[in-house]
Amino acid sequence: MINTKHLLKVSAVWISIVYIICYIGVAIYPPVRNLFMKYSLHADVTMTANYLGIGYFISGLIIWNIVVFVGVGLFAFLFNKIKD
Repeated sequence: MINTKHLLKVSAVWISIVYIICYIGVAIYPPVRNLFMKYSLHADVTMTANYLGIGYFISGLIIWNIVVFVGVGLFAFLFNKIKD
């Protein structure tokens, strides 16, 4: 049985660290977005606007934490409900 509360706390810290590192990386070297889209997502999308600011940072951090909470929460729920 997985401790869901602990797992959600750990995943929130993890995604926050990853998001901060990625945000700083894009702020320092903006072409990394296009490289990521091209090589990781197999899409050639040209980004012309740079959305960097405290409001975008906070909203992105909140959105990614919600996404991770839903995904990890679903994983923990299924893990605890499905028996061997």
